[in-house]
Amino acid sequence: MDRMFRVLGFWTAIFAVMFLVGHMTAAALIFAVQTAFFVVLGYLKLSERMYIYIFGAYLTVFFVGFTYYSTFLLVPSFGE
Repeated sequence: MDRMFRVLGFWTAIFAVMFLVGHMTAAALIFAVQTAFFVVLGYLKLSERMYIYIFGAYLTVFFVGFTYYSTFLLVPSFGE
């Protein structure tokens, strides 16, 4: 399970680089922080159950944040 967190760190690093290349610095910073979080967790050698609990908490925070953003902060528009 620790390897899967390192894989998540790898993919979030790829997204961070792509956002940085696209001049989307806020998204790049968010994904860089997620990369550090996943890589550090990948090397902690926790139990399988603890990794599942951490991932469930991560998903809960993400879904609550995304729902809040898309409901209250996002301004619907087409194009620029």
